[in-house]
Amino acid sequence: MSNHLLSLTTFLPILGVLLLLFIPKDSKGVLRGVALTVTVVTFLVSLPILTGFQTNADFQFTENVPWIAAGPFAMRYNVGIDGISLWLVILTTFIMPLAVLSTWTAVEEKVKEYMICLLLLETGMLGAFISLDLFLFYIFWEVMLIPMYFIIGIWGGKNKIYAAVKFFIYTMVGSLLMLVALIFLYFKGLEAGFTNFGLVQFFDLRLDPATQTWLFLAFALAFAIKVPMFPLHTWLPDAHTEAPTAGSVILAAIMLKMGTYGYVRFALPLFPDAAHRFTPLIATLAVIGIIYAALVAMVQEDVKKLVAYSSVAHLGFVMLGIFAFNTQGITGGMLQMLNHGVSTGALFLIVGFIYERRHTRLITDFGGLSKQMPIFATVFMIVTLSSIGLPGTNGFVGEFLVLVGSFESELRWWTVIASSGVILSAVYMLWMFQRVMFGELDNPKNQKLADLNAREIAIMVPLIALIFIMGVYPNPFIEKMDPAIQKLIARTKPVGQTAQQMPAMQGLPAGHPAMSGSAATSVEQAVPAVANPNEVK
Repeated sequence: MSNHLLSLTTFLPILGVLLLLFIPKDSKGVLRGVALTVTVVTFLVSLPILTGFQTNADFQFTENVPWIAAGPFAMRYNVGIDGISLWLVILTTFIMPLAVLSTWTAVEEKVKEYMICLLLLETGMLGAFISLDLFLFYIFWEVMLIPMYFIIGIWGGKNKIYAAVKFFIYTMVGSLLMLVALIFLYFKGLEAGFTNFGLVQFFDLRLDPATQTWLFLAFALAFAIKVPMFPLHTWLPDAHTEAPTAGSVILAAIMLKMGTYGYVRFALPLFPDAAHRFTPLIATLAVIGIIYAALVAMVQEDVKKLVAYSSVAHLGFVMLGIFAFNTQGITGGMLQMLNHGVSTGALFLIVGFIYERRHTRLITDFGGLSKQMPIFATVFMIVTLSSIGLPGTNGFVGEFLVLVGSFESELRWWTVIASSGVILSAVYMLWMFQRVMFGELDNPKNQKLADLNAREIAIMVPLIALIFIMGVYPNPFIEKMDPAIQKLIARTKPVGQTAQQMPAMQGLPAGHPAMSGSAATSVEQAVPAVANPNEVK
């Protein structure tokens, strides 16, 4: 079964959907129980993928069989993972049972349909992370869109239709551009002798600068919408605010990572020259997103919308690290994807807990909850400190590596400006925490609130454990992804830079002679004291 672990993990939720179809819609407890069981089993099945993963740069647990042959188009069921996608697969299977648990009392209408949408969404997300065929990736990319559209549009808040349609239109526009680029790239591959949409072969396809530019822009726009990057971020606060708790958790913890993952897996290695040319623009938009989102978050009255804008800022750091094109930056970006999934997913769960009790998310409606709900206050404090990157929590490691990596690249001045976002995040998060948790219990409705129950504590304990494990000992996470990151860096080296120079140059500042691109600069001149690229990290 080890040869089919990825497929089994990906399609187990579909088996859950088939089971749900035979359960009466009035049996809400049974429907929830089956959905929870399926997601837990999926997580357990995914664990051998982690334990059996070999620390190297190769794609593992691969399957590659014929799928569709229609005229000139040949698609294959080609899946596999490396260190870049490994942790995102595990994050997905880890988050889904917690998301299902969060719906236990929050969703009472159309429970059967809701659980079906959650399970379909899990298959779509897992499929996108494991796809090594460009067309197969696009199929799973679109599969994700449909259940999330229904989750927001049916079970969302009062402006749910507006938010769902906006989410759908933004994502679909980017998807269509990416589809056109995929088809064009495929025909370029046919000219080079390729016979299918297999991703790995396209890494070696040499395209002229103009073609690279247009294809990169098509992919980059689709992924930028999904991240989302400024100024394409406006769909996210609406989607988060109107979505039910489980929808917000999945959207923040997993679906937004599709954009950043898309850059790492597709846009950068497929079009490296264009990626380097657009680095200043991408970095500028990332920094604007960091500062702008933080300033907007400060003035939010709705705590859920505040957390939504914090996502825009955090993912701006991820983009900055990815486009540093060095080990520290990309490692920090990958870690920050995981950290954001844990911390921001936990924040949306916390907002959901308090909303179920008070049916309001306005910060002014709360105050002094730490006296009434001490367990809730403790959990909220830990997650808040993680979100602002306190040393010892997971948020610190990722942001630190991103800032170090981008500072040592050509993005030094961008990094200086972006670092102010760390301070701003502490301002809006701590100010929000202070207003909600401390002060007097002036509102009588707040004086009757019950603390977290056993189910809610069970949801939060794994997330809090991960916050400290990843913050204190992140090395196991870094070790698994490091070989794949080194291979990615080698694939995205600038034009004119020799393969021998590339590993040694990682992490050098922009003013260093080795960064000039001169072929006459020797490796010894560039980094005389470094023989092993891992030592730089």
